[in-house]
Amino acid sequence: MIVSSAPRPAAGLATLLLLALLLPLLVLSSAASAAAATAGSTAATAPRPGEPMPPRPGARVDPALLHRAGTQVRLPPGGTPPPSLSARSWLVADAGTGHVLAAFNAHRKMPPASTLKALFALTVLPKLSQNAQHTVSERELSGIGEGSSLVGVKEDVTYKVADLWRGVFLHSGNDAVRVLAGLNGGWEATAREMEATARSLGAFDTKVVSPDGYDAPGQVSSAYDLAVFGREGLRNPDFARYCALPYASFPADGWSYGIRNTNRLLTGEDGIAKYPGILGVKNGYTSGAGHTLIAAARRDGRTLVVTVMNPSGGQRAVYEEARELLDWGFAHGAEARPVGSLLPPPATRLVSRPKTPAVPAAPDTGRATLAAPGKGPASGGAAARTPGSGPVAGAGAGSGGSPLARTPSGSAPAAGSSGDTAGAAGPAADRSAEDGARAAGQAAMAAGQAPSPLLPLLVVGSACVAAATLWMARRRTVR
Repeated sequence: MIVSSAPRPAAGLATLLLLALLLPLLVLSSAASAAAATAGSTAATAPRPGEPMPPRPGARVDPALLHRAGTQVRLPPGGTPPPSLSARSWLVADAGTGHVLAAFNAHRKMPPASTLKALFALTVLPKLSQNAQHTVSERELSGIGEGSSLVGVKEDVTYKVADLWRGVFLHSGNDAVRVLAGLNGGWEATAREMEATARSLGAFDTKVVSPDGYDAPGQVSSAYDLAVFGREGLRNPDFARYCALPYASFPADGWSYGIRNTNRLLTGEDGIAKYPGILGVKNGYTSGAGHTLIAAARRDGRTLVVTVMNPSGGQRAVYEEARELLDWGFAHGAEARPVGSLLPPPATRLVSRPKTPAVPAAPDTGRATLAAPGKGPASGGAAARTPGSGPVAGAGAGSGGSPLARTPSGSAPAAGSSGDTAGAAGPAADRSAEDGARAAGQAAMAAGQAPSPLLPLLVVGSACVAAATLWMARRRTVR
């Protein structure tokens, strides 16, 4: 057999041609793979288009600063100091940010008087339907302290829950507090719930013995805690509406009479001028506590909350010293660096009120029962309050909503409102968990992003060229 050697140079040439074609393709494939990997890692670390960069962490403030005695304020050179006051304890804070702008003996434990009703409202207000009706019994009005402020709740008279709350906020009625606490499960149970609410908000100076604020051995709070309650209250639209009412009507048996808010900064009566932009909140007085006040006002988009406890000048002094603090805060507070915060530390951000509304035990025959919000009407015709319901009757003078918008951290929320317990926020928490899982999945996909479609095209093209070159070489060999 004679084998021709003539085609061998052609085969060698074909091999060289094949290598020349494959080499640039392999280089391009490697470059495409590297570009795809770089793009994947960049997508995993960089924010997506339209996604804001995370905010810079704010300056940390040592919480121990507010536990020091005396005035605490941090001003720039030449800054205007806060006024010198006679109150044994006071505080001024930005309600929007929670920054404490200045304080004096902020954590000094003192009797709070009726300012404690702010904590009572934070605890009980979200749990009872505002439109429910309740017939008061004689037993519910027993145990009211001698000399208490009364709005005039009478036995055998049927009241709306909203009427009783107006009696609490405007006239500081301890009789209305007694009835509402009974609907909430009782006096002692309400006191314990109030303390739990205070702890969840980071207010650790408060000890509750009598939920209405009546002097009782061991019952104390502080200017700091009261400011926390006032700020959180403004985040609740119902609380904000009630505490801003200057006047209302209170029902009697077949008729009604007028009541006015005892906060003189809100009504501008008894020789005390109304404060511009006042949002109300709560005042108080007992012989043991002296005069106390939580006041809030809004001006030029800023909301301030102040607390004043036991000034030496009596009733007029508590309002005038609160006025001075508000004036200083609006005029010079922006210059001050915060000396503390009204926001709770992360470990205590639980709830400011129970998530599931309490349904009182079945009352005596002929008395209405209360429905939990979101449920159907209870027996006796009590209507459940639905989210977004309009203002209560007689609340036209108040704000239609919360002066403070709830933030994702609270807050929350806001408060929580003010904020819900982690893992106990119901469907909203489920939706948040789903969104978080979805976002995590998207991030994982971005981190392991598939290579560019150019790579498989280059590989397939290289294989086709190689096959064609070999086929041509074999044909020449056969010839």
